[in-house]
Amino acid sequence: MASKSESTVKTTRGTTWLVVLGLIAAVVLAYANTLSAPFVFDDQRGIVENESIRKLWPLHEVLIAPPQATGAAGRPVVNLSLALNYAIGGLDVRSYHALNITLHACAALVLFGLLRRSFLLPALRGKFGAVAMPLSAGIAALWALHPLLTESVSCVIQRTEILGGLFYLLVLYAFVRSMEAQAWGGWRWVTVAACFVGMAAKEIVATAPVIVLLFDRTLVAGTFAAAWQLRRRFYLMLAASWLVLVGLMLTHGNRGGSVGFGYGVSAWEYALTQCKALVLYLKLSLWPYPLVMDYGTAVVTDWREVWWQGVVVLALVGATFWALVKRPAAGLVAFTAFAILAPSSSFLPLVTQTIAEHRMYLPLAGVLILLSCWLRQHWPRWAIPAILGGALIAGGATHVRNQDYRSGLAIWGDTVEKQPDNPRARLNYGTALSDVNRVDEAMAQFEAALSLKSDYTDAEYNMANMLVKRGDFENAAKRYGRAVELSPEHAQAHYALGYCLLRTGDTEGALAHYARAESLQPKDPVILRSHASALTFTGRLTEAEERYRKLIELTPTDAPMRSEYGVLLARLGHGEAAREQLAAAVRLEPGNVSIRYALGLVLMDTERWAEAAEQLRAVVRARPGWAEARAALEEAELRRDLRR
Repeated sequence: MASKSESTVKTTRGTTWLVVLGLIAAVVLAYANTLSAPFVFDDQRGIVENESIRKLWPLHEVLIAPPQATGAAGRPVVNLSLALNYAIGGLDVRSYHALNITLHACAALVLFGLLRRSFLLPALRGKFGAVAMPLSAGIAALWALHPLLTESVSCVIQRTEILGGLFYLLVLYAFVRSMEAQAWGGWRWVTVAACFVGMAAKEIVATAPVIVLLFDRTLVAGTFAAAWQLRRRFYLMLAASWLVLVGLMLTHGNRGGSVGFGYGVSAWEYALTQCKALVLYLKLSLWPYPLVMDYGTAVVTDWREVWWQGVVVLALVGATFWALVKRPAAGLVAFTAFAILAPSSSFLPLVTQTIAEHRMYLPLAGVLILLSCWLRQHWPRWAIPAILGGALIAGGATHVRNQDYRSGLAIWGDTVEKQPDNPRARLNYGTALSDVNRVDEAMAQFEAALSLKSDYTDAEYNMANMLVKRGDFENAAKRYGRAVELSPEHAQAHYALGYCLLRTGDTEGALAHYARAESLQPKDPVILRSHASALTFTGRLTEAEERYRKLIELTPTDAPMRSEYGVLLARLGHGEAAREQLAAAVRLEPGNVSIRYALGLVLMDTERWAEAAEQLRAVVRARPGWAEARAALEEAELRRDLRR
């Protein structure tokens, strides 16, 4: 017969498994409607345009994302996870969302385990030990289902936050496990390993070694001196993980020009902006509306605009340090939240996004822990029902918010509605409107973006694209010209300007801009081909031939391009070379009658009458009404017969 203690253990394990399954199910239900949500915002550069995720080997190339891969640059673990998704399903977005949801559910489970075991430590057992299981489950559910986390989970590239948060939680969880009686000796190694890997996932993990020491001092050892004396080597190993971060910072320090000084935003301006941001984050933690995917790049320049937010932030910081002395457990939680926010929300400018909800992914847990524990202490009877009820409401709100991510048109329309003074949101909304051919509405958004930011290159460029759609090449050329003036190294703007100038009769101007575009992107096949075609059109055949030779190397399986090259070679008098290119094009696209016709003519020029007749006969069979082809066939057959 099982003893009472064995029965209790089995009951606890059963309850734990129910919580685990419940948390997983809740997260899946809340985020199931994002599985088919398209790539948006930074997903484009971080995933769609990120060539480094197209393969899994050699590994060192996968771990080093290009600087322009927003979100993945300088974060090897993130880039590797994206490469695994690409290996599974290419750019099928469902695989990426499924992994985001899975990782988020794992983070919720680790948070649950961390809280439950922390509440059972001697320092907290008296206050929270009796309700450790339901209180931990409630907090983990409320955090996992909170609408403020939707950007982190639903925008694929924000996996950086999920992975950083997951490894940060693993560091703390493994440390707590290592402090338990008769603990497995490997838990300390798990702590160190999680810290090392976490550093390669997100910069927020940089504070984890300090927080572990503070956790030890507060809830285990009692003092910093005791913690250091007992576990000195362990803390030195944790500190060694900073070497990973130092190495990544040396190679990707400014992450493609998005982080650091010298990019137009001073430390003071950024700090003022973060006063506004931190108060907003706190408000959204308690009342998550309205949620905005992109707040833009605006900064506060006058302290009087945010004086009261500054007072609130200073008060919160002061209260945190007071609590570290007088209420150590509460101080630990508050300090951890501030420490995680510090890399992005202090004075080091992140110029591409000065305010971002995804930065609250893990700090939100600190806010909810403090609130939930306060409720438990002051309203013990109602606290857990209130927390669980809040989690249920939060899950519903998250599911509703995720509807906004169903399309680029929906999420950018929502962003513009809530943040109308954000030129980038206007630009992206206009692009989404353009994608569904709502040209007039798209142009209105681009005009609005330019009214907010007169030197906005991308808005000028996209406005010109709309004018091209209308066939207004003259005005489009003016817009492209303005884009080139603003950004002289904008290769696509030079290319598009050349396209428009060619159609408005300015041949020399067109060739000059095609040449500039080619110099900026010498391996872009679209630019090379357009430049080659323009050179051919103007009779500069030798220069055109040089471009086509490069194109053969870049796109060897492009049959129409080989056909163009073959026709050009024929015009240059290189009949045999022309025949080889056109024959290769026919092998690539045997059903393309235009290519066969061109090959037939070249074969006639080189007096290979039988072969010419064979090609032209196939053309006439496919298109019996093509008079020129029929006439060429008759001539080829006549010449063939005369030769016999």
